[in-house]
Amino acid sequence: MVLIILIFTAFLIFCYCCLLIYYRIGWKAISDFVPVTKGDEHFNTFITVIVPVRNEEENILSIINAIQNQEYPSRLFEIIIVDDHSTDDTIKLASPFVSDHLQLISINEQSDENNFVAYKKRAIEMGIEMAKGTLIITTDADCTMKTTWLKTIAAYYELYHPEMIVMPVSIKSNNSFLETFQSLDFMSLQGITAAAVYKKIHGMCNGANLAYTKKVFYEVNRFKGIDHIASGDDMLLMHKISKKHKDRIHYLKSKEVIVETQAEKSISDFINQRIRWASKADKYEDKSLLPVLFLVYLVNVILLFSLGSLFFGRFIFNIQHSSFNILKIFLIFLLIKTVVELLFLYPVSRFFGKQQMLWLFPLFQPFHILYTVIAGWFGKFGTYHWKGRKLK
Repeated sequence: MVLIILIFTAFLIFCYCCLLIYYRIGWKAISDFVPVTKGDEHFNTFITVIVPVRNEEENILSIINAIQNQEYPSRLFEIIIVDDHSTDDTIKLASPFVSDHLQLISINEQSDENNFVAYKKRAIEMGIEMAKGTLIITTDADCTMKTTWLKTIAAYYELYHPEMIVMPVSIKSNNSFLETFQSLDFMSLQGITAAAVYKKIHGMCNGANLAYTKKVFYEVNRFKGIDHIASGDDMLLMHKISKKHKDRIHYLKSKEVIVETQAEKSISDFINQRIRWASKADKYEDKSLLPVLFLVYLVNVILLFSLGSLFFGRFIFNIQHSSFNILKIFLIFLLIKTVVELLFLYPVSRFFGKQQMLWLFPLFQPFHILYTVIAGWFGKFGTYHWKGRKLK
């Protein structure tokens, strides 16, 4: 029985390593986009930036300034901030900026149905209804971006005319354990996202830095069919668009469009965020992603079991009269997994300018395995709290 488990684990690790090598090849195959320099008068795409907010008094001024200070011609973009029942001073702080260039709208509290959970989708939908832009860009209140963000996105759109553009997101981090861990973990997800979109094997994206045409949003009937799910305003929408325009979903690889978002401030917030992400896994219409998620989850479950054996003593078994320490074998599996993950992460970390963090990556392995198992389980069978709401 033990031998069968070891063979099965070896097979899973092999498949997992092959997958990461495939992602590495995909990442490296994506060319960095360098827009052709042109004057403001040569741009012609009107852009609407939508920022859904809820209790963001600490961040609202920063995001407004970051978007208003863009180098893109002011005549060609607008900002729509959609407030989702904030109970702090978010609206008060944003109100002085309201103009022809910036709209501030609120979700009507009286329109809430019982048991409604998709507040962010409703906020984005309301924003798009008011939008004048051909191209919709969504981001979050706790994000910052370079002044060349909109200009680079517009240049890419006007060159290739995709229906959806997936773009890189990075987590800001100081030297704290939790923020460094989140930054590394999220960076690996970003590398996988880019490779998956480029290879067109399954759809991944992040609503903190996502663009799509207003036309295609209505063509796929907005969020209808996925508006009963709390999260998924990005990936679930992407899967709807992919059914009609798979070849017109692009990944824009450029340091000029990296959006930085804040790390979660506590372990509880971090776990809740990951549970929220995991909760939509079985809702994906793109079933090509499910085997990947299952493989990753199974690998981490088995490794967690092996690491747990540290607390229960040493397990010895005999194969053809030779003694093998099962724990040592599983630690070899863990080493192989770590080395291949580092091989994948190195070129991604260079793009984000975070290669110095890779020295800490092996130390984070036990914590990464533990949270993956916990988030996966509660994402399927539990609940989570987000923005002061208890959701499923």
